[in-house]
Amino acid sequence: MSEIDRLYRYRSLLTGRWAVPRHEILSTLEISLATFKRDLAKLRDRLHIPIVYDRELDGYRIDGAVPREELPGLWFSQDEILALLTIQNMIAQLEPGLLGPKLQPLQQRLDDMLSSQGLDAQTLAQRIRLVQAGKRRLPLKSFEAVARATLERLQLRITHFNRQNGETLERIISPQQLVHYRDNWYVDAWCHLRHGLRSFAVDAISECELLKSEAREFDPELVREQMKNGYGIFGGEVKDWARIRFNAERARWVQYEQWHPEQIGTLHPDGSYTLEIPYSDERELVGDILKHGAHVSVISPGSLVRLVKEQLGLAMGLYGE
Repeated sequence: MSEIDRLYRYRSLLTGRWAVPRHEILSTLEISLATFKRDLAKLRDRLHIPIVYDRELDGYRIDGAVPREELPGLWFSQDEILALLTIQNMIAQLEPGLLGPKLQPLQQRLDDMLSSQGLDAQTLAQRIRLVQAGKRRLPLKSFEAVARATLERLQLRITHFNRQNGETLERIISPQQLVHYRDNWYVDAWCHLRHGLRSFAVDAISECELLKSEAREFDPELVREQMKNGYGIFGGEVKDWARIRFNAERARWVQYEQWHPEQIGTLHPDGSYTLEIPYSDERELVGDILKHGAHVSVISPGSLVRLVKEQLGLAMGLYGE
């Protein structure tokens, strides 16, 4: 029996009855007294399992003063521990100053469990690297207030800066869901000022106050459906479908990208690729088209073609003759 399998067996032994005599543990697990002592030290010191010896009952048990659901995750397999630690390292890299302190206790527990199996958590962490682009600084206070309001279903009074028009407004919102999109956080919420569902960048919220009023509720599936209808973070009712063609060189990458859940992609004999996607707001879509430069052209609709041409003309104007 492997060590991890044996440690798992302690759970069934110590939770099935009030107290288990030592001789019964040795017999059931087929281990020596020395092995039992080593297991006991590991369970207590490294994995923080509150195993106590009850003199009255002459046996070992898990301390009943500790709620059972709060016992640490000893019962994870090695693969599960590795998966959890990998996810935690990714989260810590995504928001090092935001979630790090909250995850530190879990980090230490996972490190202890991996060490008990002869694995080096620090070495694993060095093998995971996230490269981020376009990430904006996120105020901790705003994020925590928005997250709490979203989970506790409460309204928020926020001061929000609209980057498109440069306007700062105070408004009350009913948060529906938090979204991590392109390395930045957004909250989809019902705006009581505009009387509609809107998406707000959390980093654009300078002030926020948690209110006692309950948030206006919408079916989560309906919210997700409405907010994902159009391309990108600016969801809403579909305005039109864009038809975009990429040359053969750029198609080698774009044909494997998902721009929208309902996109239609066609790979042509010459290697070029046509992408059709629904959109409700041109802002993000135009930016993503322009970043492909001379490798892409908009086929339709005409309004989107004219807008892209206009943006290209303005860009050319910055360079004079």
